[in-house]
Amino acid sequence: MKQVYGLVGYPLGHSFSKDFFNNKFLSEKLDAEYVNFEIPDLADLTSIVKNQKDLCGLNVTTPYKEKIIPMLDEMDACAKEIGAVNVVKFIRNKEKVKLKGYNSDWKAFALTLEGLLKPNHRKALILGTGGASKAVAYALKSLGIEYLFVSRSGKNSALTYEELDVNLIEDYSIIINSTPQGMYPNVNNYPPIPYEYLTDKNLLYDLLYNPEKTTFMAKGEARGAQTKNGLEMLLLQAIIGWQIWNE
Repeated sequence: MKQVYGLVGYPLGHSFSKDFFNNKFLSEKLDAEYVNFEIPDLADLTSIVKNQKDLCGLNVTTPYKEKIIPMLDEMDACAKEIGAVNVVKFIRNKEKVKLKGYNSDWKAFALTLEGLLKPNHRKALILGTGGASKAVAYALKSLGIEYLFVSRSGKNSALTYEELDVNLIEDYSIIINSTPQGMYPNVNNYPPIPYEYLTDKNLLYDLLYNPEKTTFMAKGEARGAQTKNGLEMLLLQAIIGWQIWNE
């Protein structure tokens, strides 16, 4: 029986998952297919689950990493603590199906950040407060790194961008962009941090991977900062997701 996997989100024009998995299935001669479920309303997922009898697993992306939680039957401990899900495993028993949620983002982020850390990288600023930012926070906690959230509104104890000064940029030397600011096609956009305060002591990590070098990264590099994009994290979380589906 052919296995079907897919990606749920809206929009999905920027997604790499479909090509990644279908190439994997082809090279490994697996009887499987990966499809995009580009749905403007998450309620449409109910009919997809009902009608796709061969569906074995889903990846979840913006804007549904948090919204999908009420639709799940179960979550693993990490996803529950993070409060965001990007991998759903279908556990089938005859005609019944159980949906279990996981988060592979946090482990992929932690693994890709760990090798970049220097002795002064003890605190981080997380730009954005969406589902991806929650996985980042969980990963930082696992690495023993303090963090603060930054958002335009400053709600829920987050700092506003206007509050970022030279002391904060120096003290919180890791800066992670978990917002869509700068993602293709809006490549000239960037989070409004005070780039003039950056130095070679700062590490800028952008979860985006398209374009390969975002304006956020370019502006950091111009000040001597170390930078990293989200492509390696993306590949790792996909591999971790595959392991979850098959364990």
